[in-house]
Amino acid sequence: MTITMSRRAVLGAAGGALVLTVSVADEAMSMSERQASFTPNVYIELLPDGVTQLTVPRTEIGQGVRTSLAMLLAEELAVPFSTVRVRIADLDVRYGSQMTAGSLSVRSLFDPLRRAGATARAVLIAAAARRWGVSPDSCYAVDGQVRHPQRGSLPYQSLLAEAATIDPSTVPVRLLPREQWRILGRPQRRVDTHDVVTGALRYGMDLQIPGTLVAVVARPPTLDATVASVDDRAARAVPGVRNVVTIPSGVAVIATDTATALRARDLLTITWNQPRLNADSRTWRQELMAAAPEPTQIPSGGEVFRATYQMPMLACSPMEPSNATAHVRPDGTVEIWTGSQNPADARDRAVATTGRPSSRITVHVMPTGGGFGGKLFDRAAEEAVRLSAVTGTPVRVMWTRQDETRHCLARPASAHTMVAVLDGSGTPIWRHHGVATWPLTVMPFLNEQFILQDGNHFPYSVPGNVRLALCPAPLPTGFFRSVYSGQFVPAEELFLTAVAHRRGRDPLQLRLDLLRNSEQARLRRCIEEVAEAAVWRNVVGTGRGMGIGCMDNYGSRIAVIADVSVSPTDGLRVHRLFVAVDVGVVVNPLGVEAQVQGAAVDAISIAAGAQLTVRQGAIEQSSFRDYPWLRMDRMPEIQVTIVEPGESTPVGGVGELALPATLAAVGGAVHAATGVAPTGIPYLNRRD
Repeated sequence: MTITMSRRAVLGAAGGALVLTVSVADEAMSMSERQASFTPNVYIELLPDGVTQLTVPRTEIGQGVRTSLAMLLAEELAVPFSTVRVRIADLDVRYGSQMTAGSLSVRSLFDPLRRAGATARAVLIAAAARRWGVSPDSCYAVDGQVRHPQRGSLPYQSLLAEAATIDPSTVPVRLLPREQWRILGRPQRRVDTHDVVTGALRYGMDLQIPGTLVAVVARPPTLDATVASVDDRAARAVPGVRNVVTIPSGVAVIATDTATALRARDLLTITWNQPRLNADSRTWRQELMAAAPEPTQIPSGGEVFRATYQMPMLACSPMEPSNATAHVRPDGTVEIWTGSQNPADARDRAVATTGRPSSRITVHVMPTGGGFGGKLFDRAAEEAVRLSAVTGTPVRVMWTRQDETRHCLARPASAHTMVAVLDGSGTPIWRHHGVATWPLTVMPFLNEQFILQDGNHFPYSVPGNVRLALCPAPLPTGFFRSVYSGQFVPAEELFLTAVAHRRGRDPLQLRLDLLRNSEQARLRRCIEEVAEAAVWRNVVGTGRGMGIGCMDNYGSRIAVIADVSVSPTDGLRVHRLFVAVDVGVVVNPLGVEAQVQGAAVDAISIAAGAQLTVRQGAIEQSSFRDYPWLRMDRMPEIQVTIVEPGESTPVGGVGELALPATLAAVGGAVHAATGVAPTGIPYLNRRD
C-alpha cells in the first residue's frame, strides 16, 4: 500500500477503557424497549441517544488516537463507524495508566477495546436470541443490528433492557477474525478533522469557565535564578489586574484576561539571584565528548575505523503552549482542566501543593495541540493550583512561546564515539558505541539500564558492545519524541553510512548484507521496498544525494530514503522522502501515514538547524524565529509504503518511529551530496 502526500494534499486532508452509546431506534419501539442503559462491563455503556460514544483513556495530542480506537470499537461492536463519537476520559483509577507516551496508545488498547466491543456484541446477540427463542449461534450482528435468517433483525437500541439482564461473563466472546474485518486496515479520515480545521474543537486554552482569571508568569532569565525582590506597583495599577504572587517558578500576574496579564507582567521590576551566569553549552558539549567511552579492547584482524557524533539539546515546542485551569474550592475539592499527556502527574502535583487527598481531586483531560513528551509533567497545572488556592477562583495559567522554549524540560544532549573493525571488503565485523549523555531529571530514578533499553536497538549482524557514561545534567531535562532512540540510532546509522563510503560501497546494499537471519526479515523487506520506490542511487559529491536510515523499535520496522540538496544559497533542502514501514497490524493506513509525516517534519527541522544553546547562563532561543521548525514552503513530498507482515505479527507503534530513521537518512544524503561525513546534528547551522 502506497500513500503519497504533497504539501497541497496535506492541506486538503486537513488495560484500556471504553464508554459506548448506541442510538434509539424508530418511533415504533415500545417505551420498555426505549428505556435504557446497558453496561456489560466497566468499559462500555449503551444509551439510547442515537450515537455511539467512545471514551478513550488517552490524551489526543494530534496523533489521531481517537480515530484509531474508534475503529477498533466499531469493528468488534459491529456498528457503522459514522455513528461513533469520541471523548477523552477524565483521570479515573478504573482505566489504569492513562499516560500517552512510548507509541503505546493503540498497542496497549488494541486487545482491551476489541474485547470490550466483542463482549457487548455477544451480549446483544444473546438478548436477541432469547427474545426469538433461538440459539445465539444462529444469529449475527452487522451495522448495529442483530440478524437471524428466519426471524429478521432487531436494532441494538431495542435490546438494551434485555441485554442489561445478562451477565457478560456467561456469554462466550469471539473476536472477529482478520478476514472478516470491514473497518480495520482501511483508510479512515480522522473523526475530529472538521472540528480542528473550523476551530470548533475546544483545546485547554479555549476553555471558558465563568469567573476564571488568567495568569502569566515572569520566569527566571537564567538557569537556577531565584527571586530576590519584586516591585509590583506598576503592574498592580493596570486595570484588570487582580493579584501578583511569587511562586517557585517566578512571579505570577493574575488578571481578568491574557492581554492584561501580559501587559502587567512587563511592568514588573524583579531583582534575581543568578548563580550560574557562566553556564555555557559549548563547555557541556566538550565535557560530553571527553566522557564518551572508548573501547576497552579492539579486536585485531582488520582496519580500525572511527568517528564521533554530537547530538543537540532540543525543546518539544508544541503548537499549543502549556496551559491548565484549576479551581481549588473551599469545600476541599480541586478541579483541574489540562491537556496533559499524564493526568496522574497533574493530580499528584495538586496533592503535593494543597495537601488534599487524591480522592478530592478531579482531572479533566483536554485535547491538546501537540505534546511530544513535553506535556508528560504538568508544571502549568501545578502553577494553576497554587494560584487558585490564593484567589479562590478558577485560574488559567498560560505559558508563552518564549516560556515554552526557554523553560522547557530539554531533550538531553549526547556525544558518541563509534569504532568499527572492517574486513578486507569493508564490511564491519566488530563495533563499539560509546555514549555520553544526561539522565532525565524529571524521573531521577531512571538509570543507565533504562537509557540502554530505550536507545540501543542496533538491528544488524555485527557483534560488539555499547558503553554508556551518564553525566550530571546541567539543566532540567525531560522526554522528547523517540527519547534516547533519537540519539543512539542516528549516530549508528550515520556511522554505517560512513563505513560504506570509506570503501566506496553502497550504503543501502551494506545494510542488506548485514541483515542475515529470519528475525531481520521485516526490516530487510522495508529496505527493499523503499529502494524500489525511491529508485535508489549511490552518487557522491554532486550537491544532491540520497541517504538511507533504518529503525527497529516499538514493535515496528522502518526504512527511510531522503533525497536532498545542499547549496550555499538554499542550504539544506529535503526534496523527497521515501518511507517503507512495517507496523504489524495496520489499524488506519491514513493514521500511519500522518504519524510518519509528522515525525519526519520534526527530524528535518532538527537536521536543518533546530537546537537549544546556552550562553551566559540562559537558553538563547525564544521562539520559532530562532528555534526554526520546518515551514510549509520547505515541506518535501513524502511517499509512504506500508509493508504488511504475516498475520501473526502483533500491532506495533508508529508515533516515534520515523524520527530517528529520517534524521539518519537526511544525514546520509548530506554525506552523499557533499562528500563530507557529518559529525553531528544539526547538519548545517550548528551553533556549538
